[in-house]
Amino acid sequence: MASNVFRFKKFSVDQAGAAHPVGTDGVLLGAWAPVEGARTVLDIGGGTGLIALMIAQRQPEAQIVCIDLHKESVQCAAKNFANSPWADRLQAVHLSFQAFEKSPPHSFDLIVSNPPFFSERSLSEYVTRNMVRNASFLPIDDLANGAKNLLSENGKLCLILPEKEGKKMIEAGVIHGLHCCEQIKVYSKKSKPAERVLLTFTREVTGFQQSELTIHEPSGAYTPAFKTLTDSYYLDKPVNR
Repeated sequence: MASNVFRFKKFSVDQAGAAHPVGTDGVLLGAWAPVEGARTVLDIGGGTGLIALMIAQRQPEAQIVCIDLHKESVQCAAKNFANSPWADRLQAVHLSFQAFEKSPPHSFDLIVSNPPFFSERSLSEYVTRNMVRNASFLPIDDLANGAKNLLSENGKLCLILPEKEGKKMIEAGVIHGLHCCEQIKVYSKKSKPAERVLLTFTREVTGFQQSELTIHEPSGAYTPAFKTLTDSYYLDKPVNR
């Protein structure tokens, strides 16, 4: 039987009971999100706590709050936080984003999320699956408007989404006063369509940068760019999505 524990260089993630396991999307966001100067960080739908732990490793001054609607995932994250070197800077909270936004402890310099993005009308019979996969639990408009209200003056919102949902988020951001200043298209292989986009939003219009990241070489090996991005975390080879 495979272990529920995924080990990184400086911490481990116990996935037992979590609604969503460790995957490439979360690792990409945690390794890439701009953490410079971020003293307060919010991870929306944090699951196992992976992204929060990665940011804690990268930014030693950050106090990080990780919220999730799934109770067992919050318990899992709390355990992972307690067993990490940064336990005093990490907090796991069982609460929806909509409820959290009504009474936040403070504003945030950085908000990150690997949000649910499926919008099919026929919901899965499994509530856990719905929470982590279906956008009805966190509509794009709620995310855009709530993040705008929670960001500090110079704060940033960073997301990873499929390209189609990324375009919708950029449109919603304009409506709610958030402006996309950076987009990275993520390709599994360059010969295939982009599978994800990494997006950064700010309150102010600061220009727009666009680039690309490819995970695999044509041979299937990991690209130098991907290995460089994730080198501080993996013990051996990256996790498969």
